[in-house]
Amino acid sequence: MLTALILLLMPPIVMILWRFLKGPDAPNRILALDTLSVLFISLLALLAIYEGRSIYLDVAFVFALVGFAGVVLFGRFLEKGV
Repeated sequence: MLTALILLLMPPIVMILWRFLKGPDAPNRILALDTLSVLFISLLALLAIYEGRSIYLDVAFVFALVGFAGVVLFGRFLEKGV
């Protein structure tokens, strides 16, 4: 069951990665980056359950904090041009 859930996350990751790389403008790329971070966090959580290792949850937590901070910084950069 978990394998099927992990495999179901792969097509959206590939499609959003394509949007991130070929996005028409910077706001679309930032939105894709935010969505990619959410998908990778959910993938790490599923891997933690699948493997039975809690270290993946710690990595997912740190990745969530860094991803949020990155999106906020990119948004401020686009807004103010700093």
